[in-house]
Amino acid sequence: MGIVRGNSNPWGVRQLTERSVCPLLTTIWRDVGPLGTTTGLLGNTSMGEHGHKRAQRGIGKGAVGLLLAGLMGGPATAEDSRVFVIGNYPVEARAADAVAAKEQAIADGQQAAFRSLLKRIVPVTSYARLKAIKATPAGPMIEGFSVRSERNSSTEYIASYDFSFQPEAVQRLLDGQGIPYVDKQAPRIVVVPIYRAERQPANVIAEATDTWTYAWRGLDLVNALTPVTLGQAKKTLNADTVTAALAGEGGAQRAVAGEYQTSLVVLAVLEPSADGKKATVTLGGQDAVGPIALARTYRLDGDLAYTSELAAVVALGVLEGRWKAANAHLTTARAGEPPAGFGGQPGAGYGEGPRSYGARGAAPSGGPIRLSVSFQGMGEWQQISQRLAATPGVDNLEVEGLSARSARIALSFPGSPDDLARALSAQGLSLRSGPDGLILSGR
Repeated sequence: MGIVRGNSNPWGVRQLTERSVCPLLTTIWRDVGPLGTTTGLLGNTSMGEHGHKRAQRGIGKGAVGLLLAGLMGGPATAEDSRVFVIGNYPVEARAADAVAAKEQAIADGQQAAFRSLLKRIVPVTSYARLKAIKATPAGPMIEGFSVRSERNSSTEYIASYDFSFQPEAVQRLLDGQGIPYVDKQAPRIVVVPIYRAERQPANVIAEATDTWTYAWRGLDLVNALTPVTLGQAKKTLNADTVTAALAGEGGAQRAVAGEYQTSLVVLAVLEPSADGKKATVTLGGQDAVGPIALARTYRLDGDLAYTSELAAVVALGVLEGRWKAANAHLTTARAGEPPAGFGGQPGAGYGEGPRSYGARGAAPSGGPIRLSVSFQGMGEWQQISQRLAATPGVDNLEVEGLSARSARIALSFPGSPDDLARALSAQGLSLRSGPDGLILSGR
């Protein structure tokens, strides 16, 4: 189908129709100001299955979304379950007839969407460990799916789907392999796509602004680990204010926050180079983790539509990676031998759980004790964390996984599990033995 080029467009702005095929661009983020984060918080700069397909094929127009909230089941709330929905995912297949092509496209699509889900919630530092489960059939974990747009011929089927996965099934799979993950959505932020260029005609700037904004709209912003609301660049934000805000100037950032009535605003500014061969995308402002000031340069070569798609995918991946890195000190789980019991009850479950994850408690030899933490919300989780850290003897505390109402932690303690239970009780915490190991909660 290709790309339609504007005949009166000397700056090379292209409008997407159905599909485009372009070589993958190699780019590098750099920290551009006092608000920049450390490399460890950049996280997901990998595009993954979903992003790569979008960059290759473009984003279909006129898609009609079907809400999946009614398909969600289990104890997780609809908001929590959004993380387990891969929306607007492109599928395509050819076969002997239209029916077979559609069946193949859905089967291949749900498997690829599953891989995208894993990369969404697993930190990039643990991507290598996903090899152990990448071939796991996705079908049994599908909660449901809906079609956004589709077209077909007698032998070909092309569509865009929303795939909803069962949270508990995915969590069990990752827990069983000891793979850390974060499936709690960050607070929603506002991202403002801005296109800036000197000496370009107003009509070209307007068209390029639409292209850059359209690239963001094509992403799965509602279900992302860091959900995004897109904001329009307001006329009250002049070039000087934007430049000062990107540089970390406090007054300018407060002005931006006032315009959008939230402090969680990230300006996403795309600027082509004078020769039109490169484009720099700068992210500046504050996301759910904290201040951010990062820039990345892309090869442009006159193809703004493709570059915009790629840059938007990578930018969203960076925001998700920062959230994952900030919410868990993720470590590789170790297998351990389960002891006999807990609390005077032989075989009560102390240390039980998937062997690949490791004992949920620790052997009497003094190895790390692993616990599941149960709470009702992030406020209670913070209170439990503070009390746990204040417990005498508790050391080397590591958060191995965090979701909306539970966490997995590891710690060291010089005494027995019974001694730990008594120490935690003095801090207003309850430690008990559950079917899958030790469970910590507030009273």
